[in-house]
Amino acid sequence: MYGNTPFAGAEGDAPPQLSTDQRRRLRRDLATVAARTRELLPDEFAVGLELAQGAEGPRATVAVQPPVGSAVSAGYTPEDDADLRIGEDEQTDLAQGLAASAALQMKQAMGSEHSPTAQ
Repeated sequence: MYGNTPFAGAEGDAPPQLSTDQRRRLRRDLATVAARTRELLPDEFAVGLELAQGAEGPRATVAVQPPVGSAVSAGYTPEDDADLRIGEDEQTDLAQGLAASAALQMKQAMGSEHSPTAQ
C-alpha cells in the first residue's frame, strides 16, 4: 500500500547485516553448539544448524531430528550488533536443552508401550 511513498524502505528500517568475520564467528559458535548436542545424543539423532538473515537481522537456528518424533530447534538472535558471539555458558545451555528436548520428544512419540518395565 505504501510502496511508492518516499518513506517506504527507508535506510533506518534496514535490518543489521553481518560482516564476513561476524558471520564466521557466529557460525563457529553454532557449530560448537551442534557438536556438543551431538555428543549428548546417540548417533541416530540428526543435528543441523542454519544461519540466515531475517527481517529483524541475523537469525541462528540449531535443530535436532530424533529417530522418532518431531524435530526440536533452538533459535538465537544476537542482541548486540557489536558482539555477535554465543558465550560458552550459553552454548552449553543450548546444547543441553536441545538434547533433553529431543530425547523427551522421542520418548513421547514412542509412547508407554516401549518403556522398560521393572521386574
